[in-house]
Amino acid sequence: MRDFSNDHRWLSLNTATVRKQGDLLAIVEACARHGIRAIDPWRDQVAAVGLDRAVRAVKDAGLDLSGYCRGGMFTADGAHRSEARDDNRRAVDEAAALGASCIVLVVGGLPQYSRPGSAASKDIALARSQVHDGIAEMLDYAKQAKLPLAIEPLHPAYAADRACVNTTKHALDICDALDPGRTGAIGVALDVYHIWWDPELMSQIARAGQDRLLAFHVCDWLVPTKDILNDRGMMGDGVIDIRSVRAAVEAQGFAGYSEIEIFSNDWWGRPLDEVLRTCIERHRTVV
Repeated sequence: MRDFSNDHRWLSLNTATVRKQGDLLAIVEACARHGIRAIDPWRDQVAAVGLDRAVRAVKDAGLDLSGYCRGGMFTADGAHRSEARDDNRRAVDEAAALGASCIVLVVGGLPQYSRPGSAASKDIALARSQVHDGIAEMLDYAKQAKLPLAIEPLHPAYAADRACVNTTKHALDICDALDPGRTGAIGVALDVYHIWWDPELMSQIARAGQDRLLAFHVCDWLVPTKDILNDRGMMGDGVIDIRSVRAAVEAQGFAGYSEIEIFSNDWWGRPLDEVLRTCIERHRTVV
């Protein structure tokens, strides 16, 4: 297991962590000030400054992209399915332009939440079938850009509105079905916030192996959690044994960034430089 105590070269900042403190250009500048060498930007943040400006800013700062957030939201009624397909193809094009290592997929829940305007449904089995088919279609397009897709299983609390893939096992089942040859075209993005509770987690990380482990996200689970979406904790402030999960993914050969992704009304209310200093300190002492 890598020793992070002396530097933060393997820290990546998911830009949602400081989305309320500044636009993407300001975040890139702040990362340069603090010696953070990788980010994972969100599409809306890229759109707000323009793709060309975002590409230039990333290149000028010499940043790596540990991923690109996000593709997915595949579930839709018939009238909105082409919208989902086209939107995901644009995500691939944007990620390729930015030089991202993968696209993180938040796959969608029931169609009325994934693609607003879709007819309401309670059929979660159908939603999961649409996710499988949507990823298969996107995979064909992403392969042409040589851009891997990283399925992110989300906590079951998000099954209705954000993701009906809720376990590492389910995500890997999709990977195995769509890429039985394990070509590296598809894998998983594992966020400890969503998976720490799973009794099968360690065995599924071993099943994933190095070729399926495309991204690793860290934050913490607070007790009590005041808001299931926007009350994530800074690493060390909650109950997740983050280091044991990192040890498991690194035992499989994962050698990428530990990406800090914190949706938090608390941390969004603090100064940008304070948040980044805390991220660096916790990366060295907790992660």
